[in-house]
Amino acid sequence: MVKRADKKIRATSLSHPLSRAGGGARLVFITDAARVPDPAGVIAKLPVGSIVICRDYKHRDRLGLALKLRTLCRKRRLVFLVAGDVALARQVGADGVHLPEYLLITRPNPMGFSFVSAACHGRMALRRAARLGVDLALVSPVFETRSHEGAGALGLHRFARLVADAPLAVAALGGVNVRSAKKLRPLNLAALAAIDGLSG
Repeated sequence: MVKRADKKIRATSLSHPLSRAGGGARLVFITDAARVPDPAGVIAKLPVGSIVICRDYKHRDRLGLALKLRTLCRKRRLVFLVAGDVALARQVGADGVHLPEYLLITRPNPMGFSFVSAACHGRMALRRAARLGVDLALVSPVFETRSHEGAGALGLHRFARLVADAPLAVAALGGVNVRSAKKLRPLNLAALAAIDGLSG
């Protein structure tokens, strides 16, 4: 696994409206067939160096989907991660893996990948992720989101306090779009993560 480096994580083009709104933060696209049935269309518009996370845990052909997305990402020079399945990530030749928060506790073996991200919902998870050498923590939900309707969002101020002294690079997830990214811009985040916030 590579060493964490904010410059490396933030190195991206400003060609996408969301990246411009976020002050140059790297973009992270998370697949969700129910909300974004055409991930290829989103991937085609992402700046070089953006990250694509193949989530879709219940996809009827997750292997086939992962192989297709990996191919698209290589052509576009994007970082491709598989969520929650280290074995599948290795099988398809992914650049890395995305760890749901519960996997931070079971201590998986993400060695051998060039990039590892993790879902983090609190300070304890952020500390665990840092100890594992995770490159990027996706902290959520920042704002209200369709992924977890009715769930309490952190809100801008609580999120800012949570990540102010984070021991690793942070991405905001949950209700992230061009409008909300402008509110996040003063936090100088490493990345902005979204599902349908990148499909417009």
